[in-house]
Amino acid sequence: MAAIIREVMTAHGASGPGFAIHDAEVDGMSGAYAAPDARYYVVERDGAALGGAGFARLHGTAAADGVCELRKMYFLPVARGRGLGRAMMELLLAEMRQAGYRRCYLETTARMQAAHRLYRAAGFAPQAAAEGATGHHGCELFFSRPL
Repeated sequence: MAAIIREVMTAHGASGPGFAIHDAEVDGMSGAYAAPDARYYVVERDGAALGGAGFARLHGTAAADGVCELRKMYFLPVARGRGLGRAMMELLLAEMRQAGYRRCYLETTARMQAAHRLYRAAGFAPQAAAEGATGHHGCELFFSRPL
């Protein structure tokens, strides 16, 4: 997944400081999502990863706040337009609720227009300001939705 994250983010001009491409978890995904209230799923075809997505408690918030962050949702171009993103989103939203979260937050960039359409279709609404302490100061758009 690290290679996919780097490829997709670079293709969208999101490889500089302040973007998720530099998060320590990119090279240690299994450890980053090992908590009982976190998940990460990978879509494969013939043993090759096509993309993935996950969630975990929003950094900088207390567990009692009930806010998770949609994290590292990236798919290779060959996987796009096949409904995989929509199916992944449905799975994640159900898993977020099962994990006890009450709201989901995400950060993105204006350059990822297809992702915006997916988020809006899944019930996410834009919000004016960032939340938590993600470290992603390169992202200028913020969305959230109740679960």
